[in-house]
Formats: sequence, C-alpha cells, structure tokens
Amino acid sequence: MWLASRVFWIISLTGMMAGAFAAVLTRVEVQSMLTAAPAGEGASFAGRSLAGLDLHDLDFTSADFSGADLSDADLRGAKLVAAKLVGAKLRRARLNLAWIMSADFSHADLSGAILETLIVSAGMETLPAEAAKFVGANLSGAKVTARFSLDDMRGADLSHLQASADMRNQSMGLIRADFSRAYLADANFASAALAHVNFEFAKLQRANLSGADLTQADLGGADLTDADLAGADLTDADLTGAKTTGANFTGAVLSGLKGYSPH
Repeated sequence: MWLASRVFWIISLTGMMAGAFAAVLTRVEVQSMLTAAPAGEGASFAGRSLAGLDLHDLDFTSADFSGADLSDADLRGAKLVAAKLVGAKLRRARLNLAWIMSADFSHADLSGAILETLIVSAGMETLPAEAAKFVGANLSGAKVTARFSLDDMRGADLSHLQASADMRNQSMGLIRADFSRAYLADANFASAALAHVNFEFAKLQRANLSGADLTQADLGGADLTDADLAGADLTDADLTGAKTTGANFTGAVLSGLKGYSPH
C-alpha cells in the first residue's frame, strides 16, 4: 500500500512538473528570457507553449523552439535568424515580414500559417548560407507570398498551398512566391494554388503536383545557353489533373513526368 501511494505521488508530481513546463508563457516572460540568455547564445523555448502570444518584432536570433507550441502566435516582424524550430507547432501563426535567414523549420507544423513578404536575405539574392530549411514540414493550406529560393523543402507537405500571385495588385511589378533553385524533391503540392509562381531551376523530382493550378507558372530556365543551367527538374513528378495553361516548361527536365504532354 505504501509503495503504491509513493508511486502515485511520484507520477502526480511528474505530471505537475510537465504541466508547469508546458504552461503558456507571457510576452513579458518571453522578453525576460531573451534578455537573460547568455551572450552569443539564443534563448531556449524548447517544448514550451507560446500559443496565441503576441510576439511581433521580438528578436529570437538563434533561439531554440524545438517542439514548442507557437500555434496562432503573432510573429510578424520577428527575427528568427538561425532559430531552431524543428518539430515546432506553428499552426495558423502569422509570420508576415519575419526574418528567417538560416532558420530550421524541419518537420514543423505550419499548416494554415501566413508567410508573406518574409525577410530571407541581407541582399537582393539569397546566399546558400542564408537558406532556410523546411524538410518534411507541413505547410498545407498556408498562405505564402515569399522567396524560398535555395531553401531545402524536401518531402514538405505543401498541399492546398495558397501561393498564387494576386494579379489585382501588381503596380510595383510582379509580386509572387519564388521557389527558384529550391530543393523540393518528394514535396506534395497536391491541389495547391501556384499561378504565376516561379520554379526556375527547382529540384522537383517525384513531387506531387496533381490537381495544382500552375497557370502562368515558370518551371523553365531563364538562360539555356549553358548546358548546366537546365530548367526545373520534374523527373518522375506527377502533374495529373494540374492546370498548366500558359506555364513555361522551357528547358525543364520532364523524364518520367506523369500527367503532362508537352505541346
């Protein structure tokens, strides 16, 4: 009887500690943790709940959000440079104007999130060291108007992605999602809205683009004078039922491509 009571007490205490660890932090507490982080190191929020918090414009450079819950959080303008968000929950989070250079979103849940006008580089072009990672991430139903050039998005779920350019507001030139030179092998774009999206030189081997809207999308290559600059690689990809009216496949690698016949 004594042993059973003690085991029950230990289990209850462990549960209480786990619950306290997972408790929702406040913005003030988050700011205090950022301030208290050792110089040159990022604060750790691993496994913590920051769900629904207003975190806009905070500097989370090199912070660790592994397994953290950021669902419905306001991360507009937040600096997530080199932040670790592996396995984090970011469902319906708002990341407009967030800085994501070198951030790792691998296996994170970004379903229904808003990722518009992300800051992805210090200059006009993304450098390899600045590319973010979205390996195996879930961006299903997310709304994006951002540059993912060079990003590693292998195996990512981008089904029902809302990435089509809004042609009603293009007075400053074509503003669109850009996946040029991104690593998208085995990615799932099923039923995604991808009209006018840029996929130049993207690696789309075995990607699922079935039912996607690729109207006026660019899957070719801007410069075909160099044999090493072929267009997007669609080897063994699936375009069954996709809308491809006006899409540019010039120079694209179409070996084994399903559901598309070049005109």
